[in-house]
Amino acid sequence: MSMNVGSAEEGEESFNSTINTTPLVDVMLVLLIIFLITIPVVTQSIALQLPKERNLPTQTKPENIVIAVNREGDIHWGMQPVPSIEALVDRLKVEAVKEPQPEVHIRGDLQVRYEAVGRVVVACQRAGIAKVGFITEPPARGQ
Repeated sequence: MSMNVGSAEEGEESFNSTINTTPLVDVMLVLLIIFLITIPVVTQSIALQLPKERNLPTQTKPENIVIAVNREGDIHWGMQPVPSIEALVDRLKVEAVKEPQPEVHIRGDLQVRYEAVGRVVVACQRAGIAKVGFITEPPARGQ
């Protein structure tokens, strides 16, 4: 048995070598609709009045206490090294009873472990210091 499938002389159809983009467009339209529906749901939030924050230069007062933590985690009160956290707490307790209470400004090295600075913050809390701040340098222009 044989079957006649046509011959080349009868006008062979040329194959279409282009990519059919209709399914791609359909999928993209479905994704666009999904995103348009879900974005308003995601952006809803509770109405709050958030604080307005400004970075103001520190007003250095003689009564402010500057505590520095170097790269190795050593603590310095001004220029004097503090031997231990307990000694720091004891010195801070003396300052905490003064009226008005001085502010504590912590200067931490860029490479210091967070734990070392955290110990100083906890020491301030244990001593009853109300205002603790961090001293940083502003970023270079263009960053």
